[in-house]
Amino acid sequence: MYQMLSGLSVIEVSSFVASPTAGLYCAQMGAEVIRVDQIGGGLDYDRYLLTEEGRSLSWENLNRAKKSVALNLRSGEGRELVAELARRTGQLITNVPEQSFLAHARLAEGRADMITVRIMGWHDGRQAMDFTVNAASGYPLMTGPVDMGASPPPVNQMLPAWDFITGAYTAFALMAALRHRDMTGEGGEVRIPLGDVAIGTVANSGAMAEMLYRGSDRERLGNAIWGAFGRDFRTADGQRMMLAALTNKQWQALVDALDLSAGIAAIETRHGVSFETSDHNRFTHRAELFDLFQDAIGKLDYAPLADRLTSAGATFERYRTMHEAANDPQLVAENPLFGPSPGNPSGFEYPAAGPFANMPAQERGAPRPAPYLGQHSEEVLVEKLGLGSGEIAKLIDSGIVATSDAQTP
Repeated sequence: MYQMLSGLSVIEVSSFVASPTAGLYCAQMGAEVIRVDQIGGGLDYDRYLLTEEGRSLSWENLNRAKKSVALNLRSGEGRELVAELARRTGQLITNVPEQSFLAHARLAEGRADMITVRIMGWHDGRQAMDFTVNAASGYPLMTGPVDMGASPPPVNQMLPAWDFITGAYTAFALMAALRHRDMTGEGGEVRIPLGDVAIGTVANSGAMAEMLYRGSDRERLGNAIWGAFGRDFRTADGQRMMLAALTNKQWQALVDALDLSAGIAAIETRHGVSFETSDHNRFTHRAELFDLFQDAIGKLDYAPLADRLTSAGATFERYRTMHEAANDPQLVAENPLFGPSPGNPSGFEYPAAGPFANMPAQERGAPRPAPYLGQHSEEVLVEKLGLGSGEIAKLIDSGIVATSDAQTP
């Protein structure tokens, strides 16, 4: 937890991945992020995987360091409370549809400099989620083994990458809108379509221009890197590892570590090319190079091979299962990114990630736990709306407001 956004309060009304990610990143940089949910939990409150006590580990980690308010958002009074919270703080992150009780025009009636950052599906209003925009992006039909037949099936990615990219972009867009307001006094709505993040990333990567230039799709490469040297290889003791060379220095490190100068020279002579400074040549003749590298790697166990590669300055990594990664000392226990996580609603203690940014001049601080649903309802209504204890008690009794569900599995 850094304090770079200390003093900034943000209301978050969201669900699933992208929108909570935006709030999480703001909270990890010190903002007071107040997530408002339907009493009993929103659409993502019981998102898989659940502990035996019924707590979502996904929800718990996407909502760290936030405050939680639980309101009856199906009631007019509950909706007005969250709208007023948004007006009082002046900034809202949400993925609730524009035509709703959180329409920006409605919020701005009470505050002209209101900033609403809204995640949408497609730019034209159609619904979308990570897995559907990924289907439209083209990547699943570019991914997979080289030999998959005449009509190969799509290969979906496990990680909802577009959601996480959208969440990060949303946090950035909020900071840009805040700076604009500081300079001009103007608020406004910022709409971020998930589909535009996906297809825009395809364009920014150069892949769209590539497809139009070549007039066809790129071939499937399996685990090979497009346009450079890199692939997975198997060691003598059965370990799989990824080698990559995106620079001439990295290429030479691999050649030196594996003592492949003679074999490389033979391939160069056979084709009249040089691999020393050409990504193009290394990629074009990858099949022969892969065979040469696999022959050398397949004669060595992973541990001594890793030592040789490290000494040479090569770029590589061993494939791990995710369970292995979670228990890897170098990745987690010895990594200052992680800290202890006591006080989780799930009751399960485990290493938790803090902010990804590493600022050596500042204390990162330990990760903070997620709140219990409704844990801060009374506190926020007092501090932000100035409600008295009697008013809040009536709202609780009438089912408009709920307090902490700490005792509810």
